[in-house]
Amino acid sequence: MAHGRKYLDAAKLVEPERRYEIAEACALMPQLATTKFDATVEVHLRLGIDPRHADQLVRGTVVLPHGTGKTTRVIAFAQGEKAQEALRAGADEVGGDDLVKKIDAGWFDFDVAVATPDMMGMVGRLGKKLGPRGLMPNPKSGTVTFDIERAVGEVKSGRVEFKVDRAGIVHVAVGKASFTPEQLQANLAALVDAIQRAKPTGSKGTYMRTLTIAPTMGPGVRVDIPSALAAAVA
Repeated sequence: MAHGRKYLDAAKLVEPERRYEIAEACALMPQLATTKFDATVEVHLRLGIDPRHADQLVRGTVVLPHGTGKTTRVIAFAQGEKAQEALRAGADEVGGDDLVKKIDAGWFDFDVAVATPDMMGMVGRLGKKLGPRGLMPNPKSGTVTFDIERAVGEVKSGRVEFKVDRAGIVHVAVGKASFTPEQLQANLAALVDAIQRAKPTGSKGTYMRTLTIAPTMGPGVRVDIPSALAAAVA
């Protein structure tokens, strides 16, 4: 893949074979951003697991201390008092059958959907439309719960979901290039800690193999994993 001049100039600031301490890596992000817009800082963590085995899947959520820098649009499938709780927590749209019909007609102007368990029989009709888009509420990701106020509030304040892909890699956005190095470090440390806690019992050998962070369309920086784990504990 051919890269432009800005990318190549930014790449000169990175030593390809070096594993940077977490603080150093986060401090480099503003310098490596090559876009005119505020680039998203993405994490790519390769795990030593086999995602083909159900007992080795890694999935969970974490509330990033400083959020993602992105306004997340949240809808809630809830009724009665639970609908009021969702609205108080900042849900952008709340409803039941009316909301199901709206989505069934082709409306997808939201990023996350949450639901109370009693609404899932109704929401299940949208499986073929929400599932492929990664928008279907799921108990494993904390988006199907009676504690709807907390769920909506956490998503709005910076909760992200992580899930290993078929190649054994977790990809998550942890902020923006405009964040301070300290904010990025705190978010990255929280994510690494959550993934460490999600280590499956079936995992053998080295669990976390490589950790790279990079701004959108910018070069990546390899992070020293022990330093990231230490920052998570601190």
